[in-house]
Amino acid sequence: MKRFDAIRPFYDTEINEGILKIVDHPMMKALMNFCFPKVEDEVWKDQLKKTHSIRDFQCNFIYFGVKQVLEKSSEGLTTSGFEKLDNNTPYLYISNHRDIVLDTTFLNASLFEHGKLMTSSAIGDNLVKKPFLRMLAKLNRNFLVQRGLAPRELLVSSKLLSHYIAQLLVHENRSVWIAQREGRTKDGNDETNPAVLKMIGMGSDEQNLMDYFRKIKVVPVSISYEYDPTDALKMPQLMAENNNEIYIKEKNEDIMTLLSGIIGQKKRIHIHIGDILETEIDDIKVNYDTSNKQIQALAQVIDDSILSSYKLWPTNYIAYDILHKTTRHQHLYTENEKSLFERRLEMRIDHCNPFALQSFLAMYANPVVNKLKYENVI
Repeated sequence: MKRFDAIRPFYDTEINEGILKIVDHPMMKALMNFCFPKVEDEVWKDQLKKTHSIRDFQCNFIYFGVKQVLEKSSEGLTTSGFEKLDNNTPYLYISNHRDIVLDTTFLNASLFEHGKLMTSSAIGDNLVKKPFLRMLAKLNRNFLVQRGLAPRELLVSSKLLSHYIAQLLVHENRSVWIAQREGRTKDGNDETNPAVLKMIGMGSDEQNLMDYFRKIKVVPVSISYEYDPTDALKMPQLMAENNNEIYIKEKNEDIMTLLSGIIGQKKRIHIHIGDILETEIDDIKVNYDTSNKQIQALAQVIDDSILSSYKLWPTNYIAYDILHKTTRHQHLYTENEKSLFERRLEMRIDHCNPFALQSFLAMYANPVVNKLKYENVI
């Protein structure tokens, strides 16, 4: 399938050759020393050189890195809803997006532990410009979403991407993960961009678009972190947008954010698998007569699933109460938890900047605001 070569991960037949190219790279040494802190370099190098599939690379190496991340920078990962999934069925997971690499990494670790098919996952090509990172992404079954294109190039790229996603789901029996929108949520409002669904729909081989979305088994996923290790790093972009300025990233900003997400304290993390969208899609097909209206309705159904199943933490309730000057949720957190959050706020945000202060609080509070829209949620 040469048409997908520019965006696809490695095939298993290419894995060993790819590993041999970077096994001696300093960043591979740093990664493996993190994954296996008590193992001599020659031991993991020898095992890497014997690796001939993406699954082996993920299960024998990356999975142990995930366990280290959870051990060193969290109080654990919990899950719910995985019992809805069939072990050998591919799904299109559409999730909210909070961390550059951990959202999909934690999902895949959880799928592995539950005996489900792991995903091929979308990643922006702007995040893997460095050769080593691009190689690592291809080893880890990431496919590239091309960013910063002109409109005509974007259309061509979107068609290619949509057909690759279809190839994975329909013909290769491979699950796919994609974020509900381009870029991470920075204000705490998780909202599906219909353009993402339109792109996926370009790969349809069905007369009615909803028949295609039903066939590829859409599953909304919500992931929540008690603490966002990159919360303060999101402030400059929010402030620029508030001032109607074009935000220009600093050199290596994506890499620094990626690393901060991995090593920064997250406390508790939860992933919830929503219902497979079947009857919902059937209803959309009946009630909406154009593709545009159907896409808008599907985006809303995905939002409803993600927002209503989002796991709220004490940090969310604390931020809500501080922001709204209320004690409405004080029974859902302790004084110690509130003190810790206030200390974080004090250390990370300039209190002389009211917008930054409000934006930081809103980032944590908005999931509460959104969940309150659904009945019997708290």
